[in-house]
Amino acid sequence: QVQLVETGGGSVQAGGSLRLSCVAPGYTRYEYCMGWFRQAPGQERQGVASIKIGGSTRYTDSVKGRFTISLVSAKNTLYLQMNSLKPEDTAVYYCAADRPPCTGGLEGYEYVQWGQGTQVTVSS
Repeated sequence: QVQLVETGGGSVQAGGSLRLSCVAPGYTRYEYCMGWFRQAPGQERQGVASIKIGGSTRYTDSVKGRFTISLVSAKNTLYLQMNSLKPEDTAVYYCAADRPPCTGGLEGYEYVQWGQGTQVTVSS
């Protein structure tokens, strides 16, 4: 079974940056969909950013202008560049993927393949 592997999490101070990576063999093709989600302790999973390859990207309002989702198909890798990090960005971040037909939205049920998650901690 294909596994998605996230790396790049860590601890930073508020205002800092991190870049998350997700290696996703087989899912970085045209019209496939991929996304980044996060879950903080005691909170529901939240869609952060998504991309329909060859199509559009989406971001949840709280990260617009700070986070950027991107893809390097040749490396089978999805990225999430996170700038101007805030303590409220602290969470476990998950990569998710789905085959076409897919919508590339920010709802977890839209994705069938998930990674194990990587912890991001932002201190004030």
